[in-house]
Amino acid sequence: MNGAPAPQGLAAAWARLSPNHRGALWMIAASAGFTVNSAFVKTLSAEGLDAFQISFARALFSLAALLPFCYRTGIGVLRSKAPALQVVRSVSAGLAMVSGFYAVGALPLAEYTALTFTLPMFAVLLAVLLLREQVRWRRWLATFVGFLGVLIMVRPGAAAFDPAALVALASVLGIAIAVALVKLLPAGESHVTMLTYFCLASLAMTAGPALLYWQAPSAFQWLLLAAVGFLGVGSQAMIIRAYRSGEVSFVAPFDYLKLILAGLIGFLVFAEIPDLWTVAGALVIVGATFYIARREAAQQKAAARPPAAPLP
Repeated sequence: MNGAPAPQGLAAAWARLSPNHRGALWMIAASAGFTVNSAFVKTLSAEGLDAFQISFARALFSLAALLPFCYRTGIGVLRSKAPALQVVRSVSAGLAMVSGFYAVGALPLAEYTALTFTLPMFAVLLAVLLLREQVRWRRWLATFVGFLGVLIMVRPGAAAFDPAALVALASVLGIAIAVALVKLLPAGESHVTMLTYFCLASLAMTAGPALLYWQAPSAFQWLLLAAVGFLGVGSQAMIIRAYRSGEVSFVAPFDYLKLILAGLIGFLVFAEIPDLWTVAGALVIVGATFYIARREAAQQKAAARPPAAPLP
């Protein structure tokens, strides 16, 4: 019998999965990748490498991972219908990366990870300010509750307050701005183009400070720096695959596995034990972001539903 051979083994098992379950597995893999990446960054920071040096290496190795795709596309990979917007988006993402690497080195891993879940809350604010979207009171309330969770966790004014928490929030804001600007880009902009712009902008921004604070890495540190670059861009690609494969409302909650993984790695590798304030604040933030994600998915599904046929 002619035709393509039937997939065998793991390929066959993967083919039998529903799109939602494939998306969930992509999201789990991405969550593990981002969390392990943060642990690598924290290790490098603890060994004295500056956030600018780590960021420069991250961009350099990420660009190396993209080179095969850039070679396939040729010079067209740099062509964009909105190059100025691409540059602004890339600069925002690059600043967010440097801030995030500084914060992850200064904060307990679980606390830093919990603060990154404020991204949907900043997205709500930017949807109104930049995209002129209409936000209903339920999402505003969830956003307000989520930021209360941040206050519970970081406790500004308390003796235990760490200013690095504000740097972590600035990093999340930078990511939210970059995500919002993606929605303003013309249709058809390639993901490879966006990642290439990000890497080139990050290299330009971090090269000078990285040279100023450069510390000669050991062979093991070079290995970790390469892993940060390749794992970072790989995890970004897996996030894209996750949302392309399944429904947002089904796939998004699996991202919260990052908090569990961060807690385990923080405890086992860095001997970090989250206090009750961190746990309570994290639960409030996760609850608020989960609600925002579900409302967003419900609104997208309602918008995609065809209008009811008029009664005869």
